[in-house]
Amino acid sequence: MTKCTTPAEVVPAAIVEEAWQQVGASFERFCLTAGIATLAGMMEADATRPCGVRYGRDDGKDGHRWGRTKGQLGFHGGKVALERPRVRARDGGELPLPSWEAAMAEDWLGKWALNLMLINVSTRKFGRAVRLPEGDVPAQHGAGLSKSAASRRFVALSAERMKEWMASDLSQLDLLVIQIDGIHIEEDLMLLGAVGVDGAGGKHSLGVIEGATENATVAQALLDNLIERGLDPKVCRLFIIDGAKALTKAIRKTFGRHTPIQRCQVHKARNILERLPKPLHASVRRVLRQAWELDDADKAERLIRNLARRLEQQAPGVAASILEGLDEILTVIRLGLPAELRRSLACTNIIENMMGTVRRVCRNVKRWQDASMALRWTSAAMLEAAKGFRRLKAYKQLSALRTALAAHQAKHATDTAVEPTAKAA
Repeated sequence: MTKCTTPAEVVPAAIVEEAWQQVGASFERFCLTAGIATLAGMMEADATRPCGVRYGRDDGKDGHRWGRTKGQLGFHGGKVALERPRVRARDGGELPLPSWEAAMAEDWLGKWALNLMLINVSTRKFGRAVRLPEGDVPAQHGAGLSKSAASRRFVALSAERMKEWMASDLSQLDLLVIQIDGIHIEEDLMLLGAVGVDGAGGKHSLGVIEGATENATVAQALLDNLIERGLDPKVCRLFIIDGAKALTKAIRKTFGRHTPIQRCQVHKARNILERLPKPLHASVRRVLRQAWELDDADKAERLIRNLARRLEQQAPGVAASILEGLDEILTVIRLGLPAELRRSLACTNIIENMMGTVRRVCRNVKRWQDASMALRWTSAAMLEAAKGFRRLKAYKQLSALRTALAAHQAKHATDTAVEPTAKAA
């Protein structure tokens, strides 16, 4: 057993008083000292309950004191050393101190590492970011501020949060809109993510999955994961994609061939203009914008077909591209949505903004070791982006979308029921 020390009831007050005299020179030291003194008093109280007062001779107690030991506690992203009492039961075995267990249970070190790496602080600069080199609480050897220690904490906490997020229940979300898009990490590694919008206009990061390319198999795996977590495939929703045929194939296969799919008009216009000479950009952009703003889908379709016909001589390949996927480009118009809501749902801006956050968070990564590393970083970035999500601009008009989706589902359910009868006749 170690030698006796000053009674704990005297230690906190004496330490705090001494630290307060120097608070002008080091407020950080005062806060650390006061915190340690307070925790020391709490641990002494925890030891007194099973053992009685120090040097007492009370019988019938459950335990007895067993000296003191040194431990480390999280502070400013690292660790600081402090002493704590040890208590053993009368029948053997060490008794835990509730205050010490509570102080150790909170993973502050992992949260420091995760937060700083999400704001692009590299692991090499982690120690400097959380503890001033010339500060009054310097980082001693073993304080847990090294780049490897920070990396280990980030890996552990990001993996834990990704696992929890990818297993979260989606059945309680009233999702009306789902946007799906991919982000390329390396030549043979691509991540496909999904974002949903509920009936109140709230946005939700739904999930992410890895694949070699943005093919139908990868898209199907993502959709299967969402359904396993509670997404009802029988409910009609609006899907918004960037135009990849693999996504359309997987969505139609999973949610039905009449599921409304909106192709991003921004992507479509950009792809068209990039293939045209600059003198044609202004006129083509004007026609496309006019078509997007029309309330009549048939008029909008005629306008776009006329544009394709005009371009057949100057750019025949582009003319064919304009007509490709024409029905999906005008989905929000065919649903009869208000103009403001159409502008919000005619593009993939929501998920594109989230992918921008992913790129910003991951820009310090110089070498991707494997797909699991990419998934951890991407999921952490998607959850970080979700903190800044705001409601959809036209959220007050989402009731019109709900009504339109219900009418769309009822119409095609009737058509599906009539088709077999017509064939039999």
